[in-house]
Amino acid sequence: MTVIGIDPGYALVGYGALEYESNHFRVLEYGVISTGAGTPFAQRLEEIFTGMRALFARFSPQGFAMEKLFFNTNTKTAIDVAQARGVLMLAAQLQGLKTAEYTPLQIKQAVCGYGRAEKKQMQEMTRLLLGLPSIPKPDDAADALACAICHCHSAKSSFIR
Repeated sequence: MTVIGIDPGYALVGYGALEYESNHFRVLEYGVISTGAGTPFAQRLEEIFTGMRALFARFSPQGFAMEKLFFNTNTKTAIDVAQARGVLMLAAQLQGLKTAEYTPLQIKQAVCGYGRAEKKQMQEMTRLLLGLPSIPKPDDAADALACAICHCHSAKSSFIR
């Protein structure tokens, strides 16, 4: 079964596509959907939507997971990321996919076994679990892969029988 994990943003949307079968992962692809800083915001949202739809067309996933928005002190950034999340959720809905959402704590717990794991530990465990030769770059893609791993191991996932 195929799952796409997302680390939401509006400048960079990290994504990771995994195939998961019998507790084994195979990385299909990871990277970012990027939008230009000088681009009008509505156009950036359209680019995110179009990029997500292209990923769905390429991988035909059965699962879709996204990191929950962690509210920071910059309200404008949080609102903009929330709008990007809405566009991503709409793309998933139009694909017939339910969006599973996980907090950073849940993702860290699923990947490292410890909800307060440091970023370096998360990246290394993601690399090890996926059998990659190096830590996935950029960080947004590594976070998206970790989210996909979390979904594959979650009770919310239809992958667990």
